Amino acid sequence: MTHHSRNTPQFYLTAPSPCPYLPGHEERKVFTHLVGERAAELNDLLTHGGFRRSQSIAYRPACETCRACVSVRVIADEFEPTRSMRRVQQRNSDLIGDLRTAAPTSEQYSVFRSYLDLRHRDGGMADMTVLDYAMMVEDSHVETRMIEYRRRGPDSAINGRGSGELLAVALTDVLGDGLSMVYSFFDADYRSRSLGTFMILDHIDRARRVKLPYVYLGYWVHGSRKMDYKGRFLPQQRLTSDGWKRIER
Repeated sequence: MTHHSRNTPQFYLTAPSPCPYLPGHEERKVFTHLVGERAAELNDLLTHGGFRRSQSIAYRPACETCRACVSVRVIADEFEPTRSMRRVQQRNSDLIGDLRTAAPTSEQYSVFRSYLDLRHRDGGMADMTVLDYAMMVEDSHVETRMIEYRRRGPDSAINGRGSGELLAVALTDVLGDGLSMVYSFFDADYRSRSLGTFMILDHIDRARRVKLPYVYLGYWVHGSRKMDYKGRFLPQQRLTSDGWKRIER
C-alpha cells in the first residue's frame, strides 16, 4: 500500500452531473482535501489557480467541453463603484458588519434558510440541516471569518458591532493576497436592499483598509444570469489559460 503525507495533496475527479448554471450541460470537478499544517498555504496556492474552498475541500471545474466558469477577483485599490452601486451603499448606510470568529448560530441558520428558500429552493443545498450548516462554517483548516451585518446601534462607533436583528452574513477566508468570499446570504425579507451587492462592496472596502490587493468572488459564468453580477465589479482580473487577465469593462 502506498502512503501519502497529509501535506502532499492528492487530486480526484468527480463523475459527471447536471450543471447548476447552464441547462443541458454537465459538470465535473477536480478536488483535493485541505488538511494538515500546510492547509492555508495550499489554499492560497490553489485559489490563485482558480480553485474554490468548500469546507475542507478545494475544487475547480474540470468540464470536458465547457470553459464557461471563470475565476474572478476584484482589484480592490482601483475599484470604482457604479452609480447604482453607490445607491446600494447609501441604502445600506445604516448597517455595519461585525467581523468575528467563524462559529455557527441558530440566528445565522434562520437567515440561511430564508436565503435558500428565496434563491436556491431547487438547488443542491436546499435540504441542508442546521448540522450541515454548522459543518459548512466550522469545517475549515484555514483562516476563516464570519461577518454579521446588523443595523448600527448607539455603541457601534465604539465596539464596531451593530444591534438588532441579523440581516446578512458572509463566510470569508483571509488569504495572503486578499479576501475570498466563500459564501454569503441574507434575509429574504430585505432583498430590496441588494444585500449581496452591498456585502461585496463592504469586502472591497475591508481589503483596501488592510492593504490586501484582491477580493475573490468565485466563478463568473458566461451565459448564466445567476452569476452574471460578478462581472460588474471593475476593474477585475479573470483567470485565463495565460494567467490572470485585467478586465476594465
